[in-house]
Amino acid sequence: MNEAFVRTLFDIVDARDFDRLPEVFHPRVVYERPGYAPFEGLERLDRFYRHERVIACGQHRLDIVVVSDTHGVCTGRFVGTHRDGSAIDERFADVYTFQDGRIRHRTSYFFRPAV
Repeated sequence: MNEAFVRTLFDIVDARDFDRLPEVFHPRVVYERPGYAPFEGLERLDRFYRHERVIACGQHRLDIVVVSDTHGVCTGRFVGTHRDGSAIDERFADVYTFQDGRIRHRTSYFFRPAV
């Protein structure tokens, strides 16, 4: 695994090229994301990205990407537009577990003020 692999994930999502999700996600992927029950399986993840995600468009800008053969982390910022037309500018972090050359487990964190 390498930094380019993680960047490819965000390129696919930002381009809304969801047919390419199997290139980066394991068929039995588990994705934990604040505000949702964990997504289990590639079909469920695909449904989230195509139909449920509240983002209309935007771009991830990665600051730090660190990977090994089995795990990875990244931090960055997403700037875009919600489906309701409102702007979004949010910092995030992801943690990955890799299996068979793809993401088997992903956990996302979003940074928001505590007060």
